[in-house]
Amino acid sequence: MLNIVHSPPEFASIQPPAEPMCRQLADLVSSRITTEGIHRTIIPGLELFRIDAPSGCVSTVYEPSLCVIAQGRKTVELGDREIVYGALSYMVSSVDLPVQGRVIDASPEQPYLAVKISIDPAEVADLVLQLGDSAASDEQTDCPYSGCGLCIAQIDLGILDAMTRLVQLLDSPTDAKVLAPLIQREIIYRALVGEMGPRMREFVSADSQSHRISKVISVLKSRFAEPLRVRELAEDVNMSESALYHSFKQVTRMSPVQFQKKLRLHEARRLMLSEGLEAATASYRVGYESPSHFSREYSRMFGAPPRADVTKLRRETRMGMPA
Repeated sequence: MLNIVHSPPEFASIQPPAEPMCRQLADLVSSRITTEGIHRTIIPGLELFRIDAPSGCVSTVYEPSLCVIAQGRKTVELGDREIVYGALSYMVSSVDLPVQGRVIDASPEQPYLAVKISIDPAEVADLVLQLGDSAASDEQTDCPYSGCGLCIAQIDLGILDAMTRLVQLLDSPTDAKVLAPLIQREIIYRALVGEMGPRMREFVSADSQSHRISKVISVLKSRFAEPLRVRELAEDVNMSESALYHSFKQVTRMSPVQFQKKLRLHEARRLMLSEGLEAATASYRVGYESPSHFSREYSRMFGAPPRADVTKLRRETRMGMPA
């Protein structure tokens, strides 16, 4: 059963300029991308999104990033948790997480529009070190998911302004080379000193459980095709097996086995789509011993058998649709 977390359409304490600033950002994004999909830009780590109608469920892996929705709403499922969020809020993924997303509010007249920047955990750690205790936010939260690797917060006007300036730099490639990294760092700084700060600090503080789990996730990401050995993972981060299991579930909303399975299926899908591998070959490559077992789990996750799913993805890619 999913635990649903809603981002309210408006916040009682939100400052008046937020709505017109969101509209300005939406206009900027809409003027730069007229076709549906995920659009990479000339600025490394900056992506723009446009969807013109409510979508079906799309499975993907979120890397560490910060995303602002300028217009529309979407839901993101992470394990047993579903987050519903839209404009006037932003989302931070602190670690790599397999999720399912679905746009629920979009139309040709008012498409779903969003901006995402990648986050380098090393830069977060550097900023935390530079800021010291001043990076700690006075905001306190009673959210039962405070240790989760994927969280939403009320939009910060500083983040909204900086994100707008970052998108505007797409018109000035020469300026973007120098100024874009500074603005991206500013966005991370403003998140750290705002409501999201305490959660982000947890993942870069060497003595925290969340940081230990982020190291486990890195190992699983690089060695997902190998048999899962929880005892070895626990020993590597100086945790007991039970503590690792509990903390891992808190951060990812799933068990290590479930997490590894999702990573394997995503990589198999990539291998079939990008490298043209047959399903059986891809299944062995990512660690499955039985192609039939792989096919069943693939169908449960992506909603269709491997061959049919990949054929559909290729057709959508040729049509310019988001995969």
